Amino acid sequence: MLARRGKEMTGAYEAILISAGPDPIKLPLAMLLVFGSAKLLDEVFERLQQPGIVGQIVAGILLGPSVLGWLLPDNFFPALTELGLMFLLFQVGLEVKSSDLVKSGPTATLVAVLGVVVPFFAGWALLSAWGEPRIESIFVGAAMVATSVGITAQVLAAKALLQEQASRIILGAAVIDDVLGLLLLALVSSVAKGKVNLLELGLTAALALGFIGIVVKWGTKTASRVIPRLHLKMRAGEGQFAAAMMLMFALSVLAVYVGVAAIIGAFLAGMALSESVDHRVHDLAQGVTEVLVPFFLVGIGLRFNVTSFSAWPMVALSLLLFLVAVVSKFLGCGLGSYRLGRMDAARVGVGMIPRGEVGMVVAQIGLSLGAISSRIYDAVIFMVITTTLAAPPLLKVACKKTRQALEEELPFA
Repeated sequence: MLARRGKEMTGAYEAILISAGPDPIKLPLAMLLVFGSAKLLDEVFERLQQPGIVGQIVAGILLGPSVLGWLLPDNFFPALTELGLMFLLFQVGLEVKSSDLVKSGPTATLVAVLGVVVPFFAGWALLSAWGEPRIESIFVGAAMVATSVGITAQVLAAKALLQEQASRIILGAAVIDDVLGLLLLALVSSVAKGKVNLLELGLTAALALGFIGIVVKWGTKTASRVIPRLHLKMRAGEGQFAAAMMLMFALSVLAVYVGVAAIIGAFLAGMALSESVDHRVHDLAQGVTEVLVPFFLVGIGLRFNVTSFSAWPMVALSLLLFLVAVVSKFLGCGLGSYRLGRMDAARVGVGMIPRGEVGMVVAQIGLSLGAISSRIYDAVIFMVITTTLAAPPLLKVACKKTRQALEEELPFA
């Protein structure tokens, strides 16, 4: 099933990506445009008291085919995007203790389940009411399910809020959400092809949950014993960082093989190492992350197609899809965490709103299978980008009181 899904994703990417060609100047020029514009608008938005990552996504919209047309979503973007997300989630994992994640397990599970069920049926119902075919409605529901934890993690890390209770719930729920989202994607893809293999789906779920459970339970203990000994024996420079990178890539590979995203393996690797590596590893990981994450954020903006929204029915459907996506995640995840109190529940609900690259992959697979039309595909991409843009400012407002409390305790924070 995983091999088939990989081929489907590759086919979808080939339909929308354009080759960079042999000209040796194209790659460094594209990287200059992406990194330079992303950091410039990041600075502009921060000075305007807005989250900098929104500025980086806007940079992609401006550079892309819909506005200036200087840059296309070229074939090096998916690789850099995936690598950037892996380092971002690895860095986030370094700030999270596995014991804290285990404590939030029951609540995070409930948040993840409701955060999948409510958006799925809400999206399905909206498209059905709009008069779209059943399989198309199901695919749109599936595209509204999985949360892009990269966006939320970036905001929480920037505000030094990763140790807060709501943040741990968000991260834990996002891990489970990824498993549920990929299983749902496999199910709806099977329905589109006319065949469903429940045994295969069950085996994938068992492998994925077993892998996550093993790393969470024993990963930190194992790393705490192995890393210090390995560090003493290694003579090469930056030995701890090299060992951490090998673990990150190894767990990312294993994560893909058992049926979840590579970024989940990277997050688990960071969490396993959180209590055993020196601060130097944190600094090096952050440096690489700062270089690579703009390609993920700009890549989202590059795929925004303004010309698709010239007709009012399309605008109306896209706006409705956006509203349903926001409300369904907020209500589903907020209800799942309501026992934490209204403020934390609101933070969790807002933190789970962005769909990011996951919704795009679902839409691309649906398009490649002929399950959704190009018109609905554009509406889903609009929903993905607007939820990604909306989440940081909403999260900033939701976390404002927490940040103020921290600053009262630590004036230099």
